[in-house]
Amino acid sequence: MAGPCASAMADPVRLAAAIAGHARALGFDAVGFAPAQLDDGVRARLAAFVENGFAGGMEWMAQRMEQRGDPRGLWPEVRSVIALGVSYAPGEDDPLATTRQPEAGNISVYARHRDYHDVVKGMLKHLAQFVVNAGRRQGAGAAEVKVFVDTAPVMEKPLAQNAGLGWQGKHTSLVSRQHGSWLFLGEIYTTLDLPQSVPSGGGCGTCTRCLDACPTGAFPQPGIMDARRCISYLTIENRDPIPHEFRPAMGNRIYGCDDCLAVCPWNRFARATNHMKLAARDDLRAPALRDLAMLDDAGFRARFSGSPVKRIGRNRFVRNVAVAIGNSGRPELRPVVAALCADADPVVAEAAQWATVRLPS
Repeated sequence: MAGPCASAMADPVRLAAAIAGHARALGFDAVGFAPAQLDDGVRARLAAFVENGFAGGMEWMAQRMEQRGDPRGLWPEVRSVIALGVSYAPGEDDPLATTRQPEAGNISVYARHRDYHDVVKGMLKHLAQFVVNAGRRQGAGAAEVKVFVDTAPVMEKPLAQNAGLGWQGKHTSLVSRQHGSWLFLGEIYTTLDLPQSVPSGGGCGTCTRCLDACPTGAFPQPGIMDARRCISYLTIENRDPIPHEFRPAMGNRIYGCDDCLAVCPWNRFARATNHMKLAARDDLRAPALRDLAMLDDAGFRARFSGSPVKRIGRNRFVRNVAVAIGNSGRPELRPVVAALCADADPVVAEAAQWATVRLPS
């Protein structure tokens, strides 16, 4: 860790500029800096989210609350946060096009190719090494760093907002003036003292398109989400049978949901991602429900190798597919889903039985 004399020798503005330049050279689309702290309002909103039960079955949200609400609770030595963004914007492609194809499954845009955790973390590690070396070269001493991508008790969106990457929209996700609602976030915690970036500007104003677009009414009020009603939660985090009240509204969404993100007016400024590893695979743009319903565990793993979809496992995924078939109105799919009524997994079997009853003979 750098001593006070070494820290005084460094030019933090010049150091931050060097880091930002290298971040963009590595392919990051957004970079900013913020103090390693969050205000009481952020912690209060987190506590209310958990206390109101909005986290659903995500028990990990209630764990390590002190570390989640304060970067120094996670790492006492941290002084600055380098917030990074990688665009996964679909460009001119309509991200909701597949939702209008009832015989196909709709997979969230972010999951149509490589797992972003792997892609972004690799980029972060390269940048972190540069931060250490650049700090040493500029007289800041031996800086320490830690990297995070959505897998630790880190409140990424408030930190990104503090670092000038954008603002938290009414749909609770980060909105960027340049990239709309299509940014993957990652962070580097460091012991360096770096100057805070200027606010990004922009805002949601009176727009409520994201709230109005939610198929299941998951926003009790602007800026607050009840995950228990969110299709992304229901299809990914939720291990239990999907509540019947939400199934018809799910349509053919079998992994995640982009509706609130896709309708954001700021997306008109977003250009298609130039990261080839994040561009959609052709076989995941509109996969046939018939084929997905017949996947066994080995077939599922092979089909989704390297994809974030793989983490939910075959049973949860086929449960989602069964619900989508039940919503399809396609009688030719009835024998396909009927074959799942005796599935070894009781949650899959129940979803298949529900779907079979809904489809015409």
